[in-house]
Amino acid sequence: MQAATFGSSSNATQPIPGVPKPCFTYKGPRVWAGRGIHTIIYQLTSKMSLTAKDKDVVRTFWSKVSGKKDDIGADALNRMMIVYPQTKTYFSHWKDLSPGSAQVRKHGSTVMKAVGDAVTKIDDLSGGLINLSELHAFTLRVDPVNFRILGLNILVVLATMFPDTFTPEVHVSMDKFLAALARALAEKYR
Repeated sequence: MQAATFGSSSNATQPIPGVPKPCFTYKGPRVWAGRGIHTIIYQLTSKMSLTAKDKDVVRTFWSKVSGKKDDIGADALNRMMIVYPQTKTYFSHWKDLSPGSAQVRKHGSTVMKAVGDAVTKIDDLSGGLINLSELHAFTLRVDPVNFRILGLNILVVLATMFPDTFTPEVHVSMDKFLAALARALAEKYR
């Protein structure tokens, strides 16, 4: 028996003995070449829609963690400013941007209050968050990619603060919810 040579045109699509056949083969163009991981994640999650089950999972999980929303918000905002220092430009008017500062904690609380409000408006995020979208688009002029960046940081904080309740199912549903929230906030940018 002759050994298979990988990459040659004659063996590229032929099965290799002893190796399981892949479930699928992607033959499309490399559309993500040269793009950052956050761009890829945003593109993947931007197509996901919240199912009725996702909405129930988000509501249930939020009811369990909302008592700690101030701590979640402060930690998520701290992480965002450390991991993505370019986001500090929107807060340059603050005197203290250090982790745990009063201004960071206050804004983290404000953000998570808005997230809690969005949970109650989960069936119509675009309509329910129109005022916040207008504020961020026209007055604050925040780059909409930052909504998704903050959402990713919120996910990290939720996973670290609530490891027992942040199951894979909760992770998927919260990720879809925060992506939908980011899209709703970016509505007025279009």
